[in-house]
Amino acid sequence: MGREGRRDVTDTNGQLSGPVSIGVEAYISEDYLRAERDKLWRKVWQQVGRVEDLPKVGSYLTYDILDDSILVVRTGENTFKAHHNVCVHRGRRLVDTPSGAKSACGHKKSFVCGFHGWTYDQDGNCIHIPEKQDWQGALTADNTRLASVHVDTWGGWIWINMDPDAEPLRDYLEPAATMLDPFGLQNMRCKWRKWLHFQCNWKVAMEAFNETYHVATTHPQFNKFGNFRGWAAVQGKHSNIGYDAPEDLSETKSKIRLGTGADPRVSTAEMQLYTLEETNATTTKTLVDAAQRLVDELPADAPADKVLSHWLNSARRDDAARGVIWPTIDPEHLAKSGTAWQIFPNFQIGQGLTTALCYSARPHGYDPDQCIFEASCYELYPKGEEPETEWVYAPPDDPSWRTVLPQDFSNMAAVQQGMKSLGFRGPRPNPYMERSTANLHRNLAKYMGTGAPTELTRHRKEG
Repeated sequence: MGREGRRDVTDTNGQLSGPVSIGVEAYISEDYLRAERDKLWRKVWQQVGRVEDLPKVGSYLTYDILDDSILVVRTGENTFKAHHNVCVHRGRRLVDTPSGAKSACGHKKSFVCGFHGWTYDQDGNCIHIPEKQDWQGALTADNTRLASVHVDTWGGWIWINMDPDAEPLRDYLEPAATMLDPFGLQNMRCKWRKWLHFQCNWKVAMEAFNETYHVATTHPQFNKFGNFRGWAAVQGKHSNIGYDAPEDLSETKSKIRLGTGADPRVSTAEMQLYTLEETNATTTKTLVDAAQRLVDELPADAPADKVLSHWLNSARRDDAARGVIWPTIDPEHLAKSGTAWQIFPNFQIGQGLTTALCYSARPHGYDPDQCIFEASCYELYPKGEEPETEWVYAPPDDPSWRTVLPQDFSNMAAVQQGMKSLGFRGPRPNPYMERSTANLHRNLAKYMGTGAPTELTRHRKEG
């Protein structure tokens, strides 16, 4: 017989060490969620949209997080401004979110408050106040300007931070930014993007995708393509995940995975086709077509490394012929980058050579059982052939999700409900494959001042 002991999760270097347990407060407590507003969301950099969403001067979008709404405007060829989306006169929002939408977007030369007509230019200056003389000179340019918010861009995304003392975006993103820069994410364009409401906490939603431990059980159909054991690594505030590879096939740690069945030519073709048809993400028609030619182009006894090299080189040439140029990335860097990065607190980038699958989640009001979830797929396109996409609301049972992602969705509400059970003592993430989950809570606790993961140890009972 034994008993469980618990001690602090971090070593002398502040890194995670050993198996951990996470308390449920962060998932189910309304008080905790309310505290997140001031301690977390008003302090961190958040991804709010793509640069191409604001194509010309005067293009704008809004981003809502709990009680705050942020208005982002393109003010020049390469400049953006962000302000709190609230009139300084009486507090009315300048731009309303349309019913049934997750945000507002459009184009304006100026922003007029619908309550009393106070008007602001794209830089946030108040340029018109009806009956201004009634204030007898008390209103100035300084005290009527919209409250500003930090805004910057990286990877083709627009980021905001409400903290006046926020560190620069680039510093905040490291080492993720340096590791992901070679992928040229800013050159990709959105293939599709969808959003929905989930009956779970935003952390439960993010944690459904930030590890590979669930794949064998949640997505058993992939097991026939090979055994892909995954890893997760702590990267400061952030983390990344990837797949272990056979010693003779280290490149399979890249986003493009080779089927490792009895005949890698066949399993690769089957896996790529299935992935395209049932996720419409993480692969492309070019990769599928090249994989389906493997049986004709290589002998049956071709080793896995030969299959991988032939397949990728063939797909690279096919894409180049249609005007899609793959980034050139050192194999060692490619392996270290893994398959996806979790950007603290709520954005995941599943990077590939020609695609990216991204997720984000944030609270939906002050109900800890609710969140807004977004998923978007990016791809490299020939110049002039980039699609224009809009955010589409798609509930979990919408057929457009196809079959794989709904398998993930099926866990979320069930996990949230189970968290409340008297018999549940808190998540115990796999120390090797789910360390990204533990790291999320380690960093969350630094902002919140509570809820740090504790390390689980086993002790023999004396006597």
